[in-house]
Amino acid sequence: MARKAAIIGGGVIGGGWAARFLLNGWDVAVFDPDPQAERKIQEVLANARAALPALSDLPMMAEGVLTMADTLTDAVEGAEYIQESVSERLELKHRVFAQIQQSCPDTLIGSSTSGFKPSELQQNAANPAMIFVAHPFNPVYLLPLAEVVPSAVSDLDAIERAKDILREIGMFPLHVRKEIDAHVADRFLEAVWREALWLVKDGVATTEEIDEAIRMGFGLRWGQMGLFETYRVAGGEAGMKHFMAQFGPCLEWPWTKLTDVPEFTEELVDLIAGQSDAQSGQYSIRELERIRDSNLVGFLRALKDRDWGAGRVLREHDERRRVAVADTPPAGAPLVMAHMQVLPGWIDYNGHMTESRYLYASSETTDAFLRYIGADMDYVASGYSYYTAESHIMHRGEAKLGDRLTGTLQVLSADEKRLHVFVSIQKDGQEVASIEQMLLHVDMKAGRATAAPQAILDRLLPIANAHADLPRPKAVGRATGQRK
Repeated sequence: MARKAAIIGGGVIGGGWAARFLLNGWDVAVFDPDPQAERKIQEVLANARAALPALSDLPMMAEGVLTMADTLTDAVEGAEYIQESVSERLELKHRVFAQIQQSCPDTLIGSSTSGFKPSELQQNAANPAMIFVAHPFNPVYLLPLAEVVPSAVSDLDAIERAKDILREIGMFPLHVRKEIDAHVADRFLEAVWREALWLVKDGVATTEEIDEAIRMGFGLRWGQMGLFETYRVAGGEAGMKHFMAQFGPCLEWPWTKLTDVPEFTEELVDLIAGQSDAQSGQYSIRELERIRDSNLVGFLRALKDRDWGAGRVLREHDERRRVAVADTPPAGAPLVMAHMQVLPGWIDYNGHMTESRYLYASSETTDAFLRYIGADMDYVASGYSYYTAESHIMHRGEAKLGDRLTGTLQVLSADEKRLHVFVSIQKDGQEVASIEQMLLHVDMKAGRATAAPQAILDRLLPIANAHADLPRPKAVGRATGQRK
């Protein structure tokens, strides 16, 4: 039975939360009295469906069921987790929490608030210990950060459960140890925002020029290394201490106006709105969202390939979701080792799965088999591994965006040093590609083939013996270009 999350408030942030939970297999009930709420949710969900799968190297889980609840009580009934995303009005949030806790006093309630402290949210609540801040960043379905802020009366076991749930849906819960107005990240954003307002008001830069300064420069550094690590690098070989000694004195210089706020006049609002229209008015909001999502996917995938920053969160989320092969005795049939889905980044200009991704699918299948026989990452860390010495791929069909694929593996032969396998990539039971591979067991430090240890052979050889009686695939041993 699917787990259920309730989202109270279906705007941009609430819709993002709904998409994040739904696409990670949770059923979601949304309550929002706005008659346009369902349309808005569906539009955000459509963008999420197009973007989020591109971050994973596994098939998406079966999507949960979305329900637009008629009442708040209907929405929260049976929910394991509740996320409040209503307007930033404290009295409104208090009314929402009171109504939730009339029927669900012991259910986790995270608030998307960007400014209020948890102790403010908890005032006069029936069970304040279950209310906490879970502040995300837009788009919630792509960006992993959620600032989790408890108060002194919070149930810390409940906070840990909430953090586990956030990890399960691919987020990075940042536990803020002390409650403070605007938490951590928004305090930085507020400082940058105030300075930007002055730069526009004083005619130093336009909205577009300020955005260019961010996205062409320090924004790229911050996106993968943050603030302090960036400055540590800026200190050169001498590191952070040298940087602080070199640039610390400038903190006393009158560079910024952070303690002085420009008067928020209609003239300033019109100036900024006009410049923003000139900068981006040629795009609709949905178009800008899709451009943003495409850029974020590319950036996040690059970080994922390098196992760095937010990309590490994506890798860890894939590992938690990776289908484990049951530890059962080998049967006399090719082993089903991998389930995959053709993602947006897998297709070429023809709309078909590109050649390199067939080899990737084969690698996923073979890697799963190696983990099955004990040659996993811990084994690799010990200095030994199986290396592919030769591959022969044959294309037999076509796979397109969204197709679900299955990778099966048949052991053709095996001994102490060699592993000869046949991988079949299938769609709807039909083979779209086959890959014949020869692998060698290698001592990585010595740089040569060596006998595998008995523990691995004890798992590998019984499978090889069981597969010895299987029909030999017709494609085995075929030369390139050989006629049928």
